[in-house]
Amino acid sequence: MGFLIRLAITAVALWITTLIVPGVDVHGRSGGNTVLTLIVVALIFGVINAVLKPVIRVVGCVFYLLTLGLFALVVNALLFLLTDRIASGLDLPFQVDGFWPAFWGAIVMTVVTWLISVIVPDNLDRR
Repeated sequence: MGFLIRLAITAVALWITTLIVPGVDVHGRSGGNTVLTLIVVALIFGVINAVLKPVIRVVGCVFYLLTLGLFALVVNALLFLLTDRIASGLDLPFQVDGFWPAFWGAIVMTVVTWLISVIVPDNLDRR
């Protein structure tokens, strides 16, 4: 249950990001197609973050220390661009128009995901 809630939170955050950040777009043919695209892209983004981010943190820990954590913003933008690349390879109507939209999109995604996670707990099935 927690996985589905986190996936829904990420999909909503991605949708809000497409509304706020110019250069991050979803071009669904219909409302249902757009929702399905957002869910699949959120799943791709979650898998990328779960698999690559820990590896990058270990390998790039010196850069994190030297930049006082600001390197994380660049890493998040690059992971967002990788999500765009994979979605394009799967022929999904999701597009990020370069590094700066990915940079701002990753920041908006992080903030919106955090805000929604504060409001909606992901442990509804635990008592």
